[in-house]
Amino acid sequence: MTAPPDDCLARNEWLCGAYLSSRREILWDAVVQHLQLTAVSVLIGLVLAVPLALAARHRRWAAGPVLAVTTILYTVPSLAMFSLLLPVYGLSASLVVAGLVLYSLTLLVRNILAGLRAVPEETRQAARGMGYGPLRLLLAVELPLALPAAMAGLRIATVSAVSLVTVGAIVGHGGLGNLIYSGMNTYFKAQVLTASVLCVVIAVAADLLLLLAQRLLTPWTRRQS
Repeated sequence: MTAPPDDCLARNEWLCGAYLSSRREILWDAVVQHLQLTAVSVLIGLVLAVPLALAARHRRWAAGPVLAVTTILYTVPSLAMFSLLLPVYGLSASLVVAGLVLYSLTLLVRNILAGLRAVPEETRQAARGMGYGPLRLLLAVELPLALPAAMAGLRIATVSAVSLVTVGAIVGHGGLGNLIYSGMNTYFKAQVLTASVLCVVIAVAADLLLLLAQRLLTPWTRRQS
């Protein structure tokens, strides 16, 4: 029995509304996994990057090793990175998260450190003169002034993570990457295109949300411009 002429799935077209309606739950699950892997990896990377950047800022001897190690990690190809982590994490979502965390460290550490180094020394001296201790100086002066550079790094790291999550499909935890890879193997055009477009949408939406957050958290930068 031949398929009706209006059956875009049977004709294997790139644009197919029937694919969206018939695979809605599959797409939703893939999007949720993609968002979860991205958010967890970037948040863990941020938690690790802040103390590393602080150590590099306050101890000059630490800056070279910290930047060197994080840069080397970023140059490792994604497939090789996952292969190196495989004995530790196995074929699990933790493997993907660990790899993404290591990749995010370069972008986050460098930008946070650049922001901290850009804080004027006279501003620090003025704060100390007002009785600010090291912790209060860090939280009330240095980190807020370093926020624009840190947010720029966070935006880049997040968009990169959205892209790199798809590589996790090789271990079955790639979010939309699972659909892209399986669609490429079977030449399922609608699935490949839909999953790819959703990846782009997630990346753009995440970048815009972080840009909005940056503008809300740094109102003084708007006044300066």
